[in-house]
Amino acid sequence: MRERDWSSDVCSSDLGIIMPISYDKLFELMKEKGFSSYRLRKEKLISQVILQKLRIGGNVDTRTIERLCAMLDCQPGDIMEYLPEETDGEAQ
Repeated sequence: MRERDWSSDVCSSDLGIIMPISYDKLFELMKEKGFSSYRLRKEKLISQVILQKLRIGGNVDTRTIERLCAMLDCQPGDIMEYLPEETDGEAQ
């Protein structure tokens, strides 16, 4: 799993607040089920901005999570994971 830099909680005004959530599981499941980023954009399933928020662990609303779960026939825990903030090498 990749490490995250929590030193900044805002990436840009368009992308919003970075949450301690990883969507790596989403991208793995999308690949398994044949959904590419290109296909999501082309079929207008998810906007480019939302896709970028998911890539960086940004804040997305529950409607997006619902849409992804319906599309992939899965549960929210199958596509996202909480990453506790680490301080001095230990999770809080």
